[in-house]
Amino acid sequence: MSLREHALSLFRSAVGIVRPAPMLKRAVKLQGDECPQLLVKGQAFPVKRNLYLVGFGKAVLGMATAAEEILGDHLVRGIINVPLGIQESLQQEGMQEMLLKPHSKIQVIEGAKNNLPDPEALKGAVAIQELAEGLTADDLLLVLISGGGSALLPAPIPPILLEEKEKLTKMLASRGAAIQELNVVRKTLSLLKGGGLAQLAYPAQVVSLILSDVIGDPLDIIASGPTAASSHSVQDCLQILTKYNLLHDLPKSVETVLSRSPSKPTAPEDYSHVCNVIIGSNTLALDEAKHQAERLGYATLILSTAICGEVGHISMLYCQLIQLVCLGFTGLREGPLGHKVRGNLLQLAAELEIPGLNLAEFLQTLQRLGPKRPICILAGGETTVQLQGTGKGGRNQELALRVGLGLHRAQATELSGPPGRCEIIFLSGGTDGQDGPTEAAGAFCSLELVDKALQEGLEVEAFLSNNDSYTFFSQFQGGHHLLVTGLTGTNVMDIQVILIRA
Repeated sequence: MSLREHALSLFRSAVGIVRPAPMLKRAVKLQGDECPQLLVKGQAFPVKRNLYLVGFGKAVLGMATAAEEILGDHLVRGIINVPLGIQESLQQEGMQEMLLKPHSKIQVIEGAKNNLPDPEALKGAVAIQELAEGLTADDLLLVLISGGGSALLPAPIPPILLEEKEKLTKMLASRGAAIQELNVVRKTLSLLKGGGLAQLAYPAQVVSLILSDVIGDPLDIIASGPTAASSHSVQDCLQILTKYNLLHDLPKSVETVLSRSPSKPTAPEDYSHVCNVIIGSNTLALDEAKHQAERLGYATLILSTAICGEVGHISMLYCQLIQLVCLGFTGLREGPLGHKVRGNLLQLAAELEIPGLNLAEFLQTLQRLGPKRPICILAGGETTVQLQGTGKGGRNQELALRVGLGLHRAQATELSGPPGRCEIIFLSGGTDGQDGPTEAAGAFCSLELVDKALQEGLEVEAFLSNNDSYTFFSQFQGGHHLLVTGLTGTNVMDIQVILIRA
């Protein structure tokens, strides 16, 4: 198998482990006939036709289908809020296994067009709210949560209207508010976010099964934390509104709600009836890819599951790392060039401030690997792209193209040095099967990519300056370097695979 085939196989194995059905079946089991129990990651909950299900998010349809299969007759009723058009898309892609059976007890509501809250998503949120409010101490509520859940669960606290909340969120965003700040404001003005759903379901037992699409898997951030205690208070919301000079431009309804809000966040002990379980994450996906890479004979290291930052800077990190590995293969890692590359890497890592990344320790582990064994480096997270042009592409395709250009430049400046003596493949892909407004999930690049592109008359820099990575990869070698997987039905952010052999 070629390095490209190996990289593709590792990406597929990472995505496979976090697909809804296998993920649910690993986490949830029903056992016992006389006194049946629902086992969730080792915890037991008695069941007797008292099970209710709600869910919201991009991967929830497949999760609900698997859950209904496991729960059988114990499930009384369910409501899920999923993205507009998802049932038709899965049908067209032949993914019937992610669709509910004809006489399902689970009602499906589609909404949140373009991943934005809308009246349909509000209708679904109200139905979920009413179901939760009607539960008793004898009931068990299973909550399925995945990325995109926030837009699918809009329920502003009355008298706030959905349009008013949306307008305020857009004003904050236009003034430069970070996503964390937007979420604090959203949660404060929401009935269901920030632990609201769990509070409404009390005294029923609540079990949340969560597929994380957020770096670090913070329970109160994923889908704005409807079943997790919020660490923020109304004071935090007011501070943010003050910071962006919006405190005196608020609709009357928002002023009313803020004046009535409790000054302290709900105490964690008020969530003793809740069990939150992360059943899928970028970490789980990378661990599976690592296991498969080792079976293929690679010495394998996971760099980080929290890669974040602008693609230009992240591509430099990957290029320097690849150079250092190649220097190790040629016995030059301890020479002047090796020390220079290592210094550049440590400085870059310090500037990027990637959460939890201890690069010095990672490089020490890398140094201990055998000199001749092929190496696999895995990473995950979510990068950002600064849009300057009008081209088509996504963060993964742009990252792959920038790495290709960086390797080309490194080879040129090192007089056909280290990279040229290694075989290299770099892959970056979105685990949901989508990367920007294209059918690609990401792209591959190799050391020879830019040289071959120049021979075909393609100027890589021109495509990058126009943010047009998709057009480049489509025109280059018949799209052979595009990663096209189709919809996967899951999402644990992005995955990068680097394979290098001497």
